[in-house]
Amino acid sequence: MPRDDEFLNRLRTASPLESVIGSYVPLKKKGRNYMCACPFHSEKTPSCVVFPDTQTFHCFGCGAGGDVITFTMKIENLEFPDALRLLAQRSGIEMPQENYFKNSYNTQRKTRIYEMNRLSANFFYNNLIHGKDKSGLKYFSDRKLLPQTIKKYGLGYAPDSWESLVNMLKSKGYSEDEIITAWLGGRSAKTGNIFDIFRKRVIFPIVDLRGNIVGFGGRVLDGSQPKYLNTAKTPVFDKGSNLFSLNFARKSDSKSLILCEGYMDVIAVNQAGFENAVATLGTAITPEQARLISHYADHVIIAYDSDGAGQRASQKAINHFSEVGVRTTVIHMEGAKDPDEFIKKFGRERFKILLDNANDATNFILDKCENGLNLSTEQGRVELIRRTSAVLANIEDERERDIYISRTAEKCGIKREILYSHIQNTLKKSAKSAEQKAWRKIKAVTINAPHGEKEKSTKEQNAEKNIIYFLMKRSDDYQEIAEKIPPELFVTDFHRKVYTAILGIMKSGCSNFSLSLLAENFSADEMGKISGIMAHCRDKDINNAVISQCADVLKNSHRQDDRLTDDSLRRLFDSKRKK
Repeated sequence: MPRDDEFLNRLRTASPLESVIGSYVPLKKKGRNYMCACPFHSEKTPSCVVFPDTQTFHCFGCGAGGDVITFTMKIENLEFPDALRLLAQRSGIEMPQENYFKNSYNTQRKTRIYEMNRLSANFFYNNLIHGKDKSGLKYFSDRKLLPQTIKKYGLGYAPDSWESLVNMLKSKGYSEDEIITAWLGGRSAKTGNIFDIFRKRVIFPIVDLRGNIVGFGGRVLDGSQPKYLNTAKTPVFDKGSNLFSLNFARKSDSKSLILCEGYMDVIAVNQAGFENAVATLGTAITPEQARLISHYADHVIIAYDSDGAGQRASQKAINHFSEVGVRTTVIHMEGAKDPDEFIKKFGRERFKILLDNANDATNFILDKCENGLNLSTEQGRVELIRRTSAVLANIEDERERDIYISRTAEKCGIKREILYSHIQNTLKKSAKSAEQKAWRKIKAVTINAPHGEKEKSTKEQNAEKNIIYFLMKRSDDYQEIAEKIPPELFVTDFHRKVYTAILGIMKSGCSNFSLSLLAENFSADEMGKISGIMAHCRDKDINNAVISQCADVLKNSHRQDDRLTDDSLRRLFDSKRKK
């Protein structure tokens, strides 16, 4: 796709990758490069490398990588246009005119979904305030929400109608397929007619960090099921990667976040003056959400419901936050099942005391170890030792672990030496299990495929990687390379896609190739693979002679390969089907 790359070059120059990444995680100089713990997965040994000379990064652990634009998209959970706007704003560079993004089909589709969501949110809000059916307004009033809170969150009500929202969106020029893609309408399997998905429910708009409405949550007002209905995955929304009210919470002065279970808990806590409250969207917290929270807080107070399900969810959340280095405490509510009810019964000040005296996460888990055990029996005490040993063995800091060992031994009436011995045995078993797991992974890589077949595949893929890297470094020679090595010679679909995209960019007149030119049309995972090619090839001496040899490898593969690869077989099938 033709693209004026002057703006991207200015943006990259004004946003050095090492400075941008260094604002999120500590960097350590290692030779010409920098090392850091990868911000996109949990690791104890840093495996992410920043290469200042190419302004790229690559994690050799999880495979994430790219340039400053790719990094910003991934770390801030942004789309390509929004990442450019954020970097431009930070560096004081003026954005090009709006049609800069018009050539991208994905960008156009997402823009229209944002527009539909905004219109739908206004529709739901107006129906709540001015509609004839006042049941939604009565529900929020009964829950003690103030008018300013309803307006702040843009709360609404979906009428008891099968097509009122669909008809409104159609009147604004949106097609039925667009409405269905946005998950605002569905199609009847019997009649083929399109209908409103949200009906007779109070509505909670879900807003991202840029202020875009990305989806909705709807709650029934009777006993029908499902009680809550959330927008499914769309081109602009994934419930496992978003958090309700984070757009408000990240503006809070507090470095802590209060993690609640549902929409109404968050809204009640926010209305009470605690703006740093967030909630997941109908699911248990995911590792992606934990990492997202770690960008805005170093401490999370878990305020889940006091029932069994809420307590089990608390333990899972503690594990996720531990993996991303976020300190966790847990509030213990007595006399109320959730924060909303607690604030109504006891008031804001009592809730603040509850937050200030939240239990340490480790103590919370250790307390749960006693559940269901009769500690007056030998069997109960043995099981308690086993459970607590498993918990304490996960504490990496030895001094901190010793403190908890002493507390636990004293509390449970167990000799400290016995508990310490069990923990050491647990640690040895964990280390052995990790070694066995690593060995199984190595065997899976080296044994699964026949030796000759794997060797041939590796040789071809290495040739393709060398060609791609050489093309990125020698953009002036693209015509000669394209003539010598047409894309059809590539045996792997992904490498062919990358090679074709780079050739297209260079044919459009680009004089200075960079990974940023690929970021708009490749996913974050794909950009990681491309950065991996650059990282693995950067120390090779790849010249014209090597490229000629690589071309011969691919040509010989096409002539001699009687056993078609999966990619080749699929291409052959597709070509015959078109005929």
